[in-house]
Amino acid sequence: MERQQVVDVVTKHIRLNAEGLDGKPVDTSKSMKEFGLGSLDIVEIVSASMRELKIRVPRTELANLSNVDELVDLFLKVKQEQ
Repeated sequence: MERQQVVDVVTKHIRLNAEGLDGKPVDTSKSMKEFGLGSLDIVEIVSASMRELKIRVPRTELANLSNVDELVDLFLKVKQEQ
């Protein structure tokens, strides 16, 4: 799986949960909180993305991520290890 495919999945779920991103690019160097997302929104985005990618990531590995790029990199690493 290519990195861009993972980016597309994650940004799709960000768009579904964040206000005002319709048609605008999602800057993956930003944290989800910078898009105005709360903790429940972030849980939904991460969970929905993992379901779509058919992966599981322990919560402990998710806790220290600071932006969307780091989440994408982690998802890609897990997907490639399958």
